[in-house]
Amino acid sequence: MATTKQKRELDLSEFPRGSVTEFTTLVCLACIFDIFTKQLGLAARTAFSEIKRHTPTVEELTSRQTMRPYFDSDEKSPHCPYCGSAKRWLARFDTYCIEGGKTTDAARRNFLKKLPTAADQFLVIEKKSDSRAVLFEWLDTLGVNLDLNDPSWLLEVTRMYLERRDPKTNWEEVFEGATAVRRSSRIAEGWERDGSRLFLAPSLYGEAILIQYLVSRSHAHGGLTLEGRITLMELIRRLRYIGYLEHVGITERDPGEVIEKLIDHLAAKREWYRVEAEEKPAKKKAKKAAEKSSKKKSSERPEPDVIEAEAMKLHYVIDRRDFLEKVKSVYASYAA
Repeated sequence: MATTKQKRELDLSEFPRGSVTEFTTLVCLACIFDIFTKQLGLAARTAFSEIKRHTPTVEELTSRQTMRPYFDSDEKSPHCPYCGSAKRWLARFDTYCIEGGKTTDAARRNFLKKLPTAADQFLVIEKKSDSRAVLFEWLDTLGVNLDLNDPSWLLEVTRMYLERRDPKTNWEEVFEGATAVRRSSRIAEGWERDGSRLFLAPSLYGEAILIQYLVSRSHAHGGLTLEGRITLMELIRRLRYIGYLEHVGITERDPGEVIEKLIDHLAAKREWYRVEAEEKPAKKKAKKAAEKSSKKKSSERPEPDVIEAEAMKLHYVIDRRDFLEKVKSVYASYAA
């Protein structure tokens, strides 16, 4: 399901980057009115009353596979693929999926307060999910909207992931003019720019190529990354070589178990900058205790993380304004 390309009508600037996904779905009102008036035999007025109360399900608005009377189109003057009706018979639903969490709750409440409440112009639907499912939905949306045949998508998806990982950094500014992303051998954390090249710390670079692999692995054999097109075995070999697997405490050797652990790790750390900020005070308190046990510290490997998918809520805000306006217009044509 393609995200909307049109100019935003709603102000989403308060939300952290990467926490809101936008969808656009078209619906053919000619198809709907024909069902009510011709197949069900209802009068145009009755059909109008029934149709204007209708709102599609979240699945119909966000699924990659659409069914009549819903469809997707990037054309400026689309036509219904089922009956051929022109643009004036088509209505648009804009859907905004807001991920629940500490970083979005306040912004979401402010956002909802500003929405008009008259005539059911907007509908809010809550849906239970978990961090793993949300990660896969985000990856799936990226795969649909990116042109995987254009090499520039690698930089774009890296920026989009970093925006999701650390929304406090202005990544658009960081990536401006960048032509390449490389693994740094000089820094242990964060990033640095050197001319047109952006260098990422090994752990951050490891996450970047992992995301690239997950987005593109169904596009062709293997996955396309900054390291070239690689298989799962090659990906794991590279992540082990740069120390990323050890960094996150993954000791398994079976490729299937390793990729599952990696996905769980990415999903569980969806609010990275908040999690890391909360960990710092605890690290300071533990410093003295760690110094006392320094004798055995040097020979120990990091303990694997105990990672579980985090329960989450997704808040879907459905914009019905265009739909309501078009229903009135189409009814006028039927009633004439």
